[in-house]
Amino acid sequence: MPIVRVALDVPLPTLFDYTVEESVVVGQRVIVPFGRRQMAGVVMECVATTEVPPERIKPVTQMLHDSAPLSAGLLDLLRFCSDYYRYPIGQTVLSALPVRLRSDKPVISKPMLSYRLSASGAALDLESFPKRKVVQRRVLAKLAEQPCNLAQLKALSATAGAQLKVLVEEGWVEQCVAGVSTPSPALMELPANRLSPQAGKSLVVPLQGGGDTAGFVTHAFDNAHTLTGEQQLAVDAVTQSSGYACFLLHGITGSGKTEVYVHLMHDVLQRGGQVLLLVPEINLTPQLENYFRSRFPDVNLISLHSGLPEGERLHNWQQAQLGAAQIVLGTRLAALAELPKLALIIVDEEHDSSFKQQDGLRYSARDVAIFRANQRGVPVVLGSATPSLESYHNAQSGRYKMLKLTGRALAEARLPAVRCVNINQAVMHHGISENLLREIEQRMVRKEQSLLFINRRGYAPVLICTSCGWLSGCKNCAGKMVLHLKDQRLRCHHCGYQIRVPHACPSCGNADLHPVGSGTQRVESVLQERFPEARILRVDRDSTRNKRAWQTMREQIHANEVDILVGTQMLAKGHDFPALTLVGVLNPDSALYSSDFRAPEKLFAQLVQVAGRAGRADKPGEVLIQTAFPDHPLFRALQTHDFDGWAASQLAERKMAGFPPFVFQAMLRAEGKQENEVYRYLNDARAAGIALQLDVEILGVVPAALPRRANHLRAQLLIQSMTRKGLQQFLRAWQPSLDSLAVQKLRCSLDIDPMEF
Repeated sequence: MPIVRVALDVPLPTLFDYTVEESVVVGQRVIVPFGRRQMAGVVMECVATTEVPPERIKPVTQMLHDSAPLSAGLLDLLRFCSDYYRYPIGQTVLSALPVRLRSDKPVISKPMLSYRLSASGAALDLESFPKRKVVQRRVLAKLAEQPCNLAQLKALSATAGAQLKVLVEEGWVEQCVAGVSTPSPALMELPANRLSPQAGKSLVVPLQGGGDTAGFVTHAFDNAHTLTGEQQLAVDAVTQSSGYACFLLHGITGSGKTEVYVHLMHDVLQRGGQVLLLVPEINLTPQLENYFRSRFPDVNLISLHSGLPEGERLHNWQQAQLGAAQIVLGTRLAALAELPKLALIIVDEEHDSSFKQQDGLRYSARDVAIFRANQRGVPVVLGSATPSLESYHNAQSGRYKMLKLTGRALAEARLPAVRCVNINQAVMHHGISENLLREIEQRMVRKEQSLLFINRRGYAPVLICTSCGWLSGCKNCAGKMVLHLKDQRLRCHHCGYQIRVPHACPSCGNADLHPVGSGTQRVESVLQERFPEARILRVDRDSTRNKRAWQTMREQIHANEVDILVGTQMLAKGHDFPALTLVGVLNPDSALYSSDFRAPEKLFAQLVQVAGRAGRADKPGEVLIQTAFPDHPLFRALQTHDFDGWAASQLAERKMAGFPPFVFQAMLRAEGKQENEVYRYLNDARAAGIALQLDVEILGVVPAALPRRANHLRAQLLIQSMTRKGLQQFLRAWQPSLDSLAVQKLRCSLDIDPMEF
């Protein structure tokens, strides 16, 4: 019988052999017996012989035909990820699939319902439609562009679902099956001046369904935006390149990087290719999705991220796999999606640490995207206002091609003026300087918006007893519990443990407990006391926990129904608020002297991003940074908008200290209940590595930055090499020793190119 080698979702670095009676293709999903269970797996190889004794080889239980086989190209990509990131091949392959395709049950696909205008809805004149029905008007205008599913319509407004139900009952909207590219007959007869707001030029793209023999249809492309000279040069450089090339698009905030992406997409869609656009966070996906849908109203655009319902994620993944999805917009997991017609990869905010997976397969989506572009022979564009020093160094050395956007896209928009407020010399009100409060008051008089940025949620970072010095430490972690005053809770942001705020000190009984430091809730409270008439909106993980809360908040901000924003890094990137003219940065100093060598780089990027929210339209913007170190080189570089000078100084320091990008690193981590077991494992692993006598530097075993989390003791071991190849050779030789040393009571992981220390 033919023998197949199958990848299974088990923590073993091997494939498993099974016999099969019927014909099978590589990449096909199968159900096989594994121990006492039935498991789904993926056929990786078909072989004639095996070293496994015949009596131990079991037959495949079932061949699954509910989804197309994985392509050879994707399997090669996953083999690379497994080898480079030292993660078991089976877990690598299965983790790349939607959850439903990892099940041992065949997938029964339900048709994805969409909505489109009915004949009466298409004949409706939107100008005569009641203006008070704002959401219904939005839904009708959106459906005039193209059929949409419920999730796309809900992105228009929090009440779109209820209003859609009304439109269906009135007979203006009807249901249809998603994935059908032809519009309703009524829409085909619609006069050009009716509901559709689009008036652009056309492009030719394949019909949904994919395949080389697919027909072609003309799609609208909204080309209302004229490119600046720098934008046009960037577009030309990418479109005129042949084969693989990696471009670093270094554009200041507001310089129109997204417009460059749109024109590059247009070029690819004209040639019938697929575009993969990676963004760092889920909360950026809906607004970008809406923007690109408005620019390409008839193109099949799908999103892929962990926030999607499983059914929708499977449907979108399969649309990408069939080549039917022409634009795939997603977070890091989209980097491993099947894309048969891939012609361009764009990584927006390429510096963002969210692109690095911190558990399981610890891959960098940016680096995988670059490898994938090289594998497929297509261009990849890395966009950022503050490129990672690794990417910037690669561009400076000629490995990547540098493209620069030095001016803002709107001629009247200017980069904000940046000033430092010395908190040692300023009058402070619970962490906010009088200077900043006066500036906020002036903006309120002018009906402009202000943003106060503090990257710490809760009311205060810690509660302290003024009598004995007791601090609100977490019983499970080495960190402190944060005061959340509204809920009257102390919460650990590391392990989730929480208790009610004590009425008296648990140590000495003193009732005088004081909050120390500030979080978003405390800043909000101070502002409410100072500006009782102000409309204040707090945006952090606590306030956006409810479904669609962030979407509703964005609508409020854009409608200028907010005077003062208080937020964490959720507000720092990707958002365009035209009325926002003042940004105040509170408490940035803690990152200046961190033990993490990347902390200054992260802080600079964060401050540039949040500063870039100010003055993006015709009103000038201003940024006030409260700091005890106004003469620090980082703040000087921010004031002069000198990224190049800052990057050069940081790279010089890293070269002298022997840090990336001048060395390549891997981190072995271990955590467990018993400290001696954790350190014994890591010291044994270190000894085994030293015994290999390869050209790498193996440092000593040290506690993790948070040495205890959720009652687990944590430690780590760092390995460095001057070359990537040398590090990989060492890791391959070291892996058998790590496998033999594995202890069941410990959680161990090997992190290649680590971002956290």
